Amino acid sequence: MQFLRVGKIVNTHGIRGGVKVIPTTDYPERFEELQYVYLDKTHKLIIKKLQYVKNMVVLTFNDYEDINLVEGLKGKQLYIDETQRRELPEDTYYIIDLIGLDVYTIDEVYLGQVKDIIQTGPSEVYVIRDDKGKEVMIPAVKEFMPVIDIEAKKIIVKPIEGMI
Repeated sequence: MQFLRVGKIVNTHGIRGGVKVIPTTDYPERFEELQYVYLDKTHKLIIKKLQYVKNMVVLTFNDYEDINLVEGLKGKQLYIDETQRRELPEDTYYIIDLIGLDVYTIDEVYLGQVKDIIQTGPSEVYVIRDDKGKEVMIPAVKEFMPVIDIEAKKIIVKPIEGMI
């Protein structure tokens, strides 16, 4: 089963088992569509209640309605499975689908594979590493990445001078 990370538990909230979650999705309202999430890809948690506090989502889970039961969840990741995957708008991708793609320049020079994606607010930066461990970072904007082909497992980049 393939999992997609949607958040990280950073703290408790109140005494009735609420947990504060920093969403790792571009669409925090996504939690409203979910009935359950997975804790560290292993344990299924049924969502009982959801609310928003500042830039965080506060979740309460069935059978975890006490602060003592959620205290140990701090730092844990929350995931959904592939059956909960949403159809994304054009030119929008799941991080899990981008990791491992081969990256070439428009001149067909192989740069390496996408190893990580750094989320920097409004845009992202793709970390590309070659077989020798050399890394380059390229902003994920259409100007620098004219082609992202998930099915062909390939990205074509158009770097400016000094980028790589």
